[in-house]
Amino acid sequence: MAYEAKEIEVTASDLPLHCPTKEVSLWCSHPRVFLDITASGQAMCPYCGTKYRLKAGEAVAQHH
Repeated sequence: MAYEAKEIEVTASDLPLHCPTKEVSLWCSHPRVFLDITASGQAMCPYCGTKYRLKAGEAVAQHH
């Protein structure tokens, strides 16, 4: 049986983005990793392969 990674659309209010998200059950989680979605608008978790995509039209404030 092949495992298919999920794709999750996120908004600017979800930042800073981390996986697993708070919606994931504790029993199936992995160590929390923060993902940088600001540069390309998308990121993939190195642990579980979940793909995160910034919702179209969302503005992300850049910190300097």
